Amino acid sequence: MIESWIHVLNLAGVAVCAISGTLMAFQKRMDGFGVVVLASATAVGGGTLRDMMLDLPVFWIEDTDYLYVTCIAALITIIWLRLTSLFPYHYLLVADAFGLALFNVVGIEKALGTGAGMAVAIAMGTITGVFGGLLRDVICREVPLVLSGELYAITCIVGGGAYALFYTLQLPDIWCVVAALVTTVCLRLGAMRWHWELPVFRSE
Repeated sequence: MIESWIHVLNLAGVAVCAISGTLMAFQKRMDGFGVVVLASATAVGGGTLRDMMLDLPVFWIEDTDYLYVTCIAALITIIWLRLTSLFPYHYLLVADAFGLALFNVVGIEKALGTGAGMAVAIAMGTITGVFGGLLRDVICREVPLVLSGELYAITCIVGGGAYALFYTLQLPDIWCVVAALVTTVCLRLGAMRWHWELPVFRSE
């Protein structure tokens, strides 16, 4: 049962991140090929790195449904954007937040499925969540969200901590998943709304 839910979450994460990549491509006025590249990099970049690090078959090569979902999500977003003249930057950030949370959970579950420890699983969840967005921002020559501004990767780590807490309490897997999702999304959206940061250097 939980495997089916994880598959659905992974598909949802791919779709949401493809939308995020397409919105960024729209902002940068890319052509059709640029949209495909950016949507795909955002959607499957993190999962690809995770699978390579865990020495597993790359998920979108093993199951091409993820590529179809990426293309469909990008196409629907393009059609919607052609019907409006405004760039929905806020929607880009919200879509990114949900994609971050979905991929965080998928990465944790996949790592645990290989027998990895919880610390490694949280690291894999964070990598899965942030690397696609990192690729997107680097390709677009933007300062990556993960490296500046409001809390980003930290939200994945805290969400992973919530998962670990419920897992330690031996609660059903679905509650571990829900705890990680809710924690990551709420913390990221809260950081966006109230500008929560982890300052290291003093302001001038």
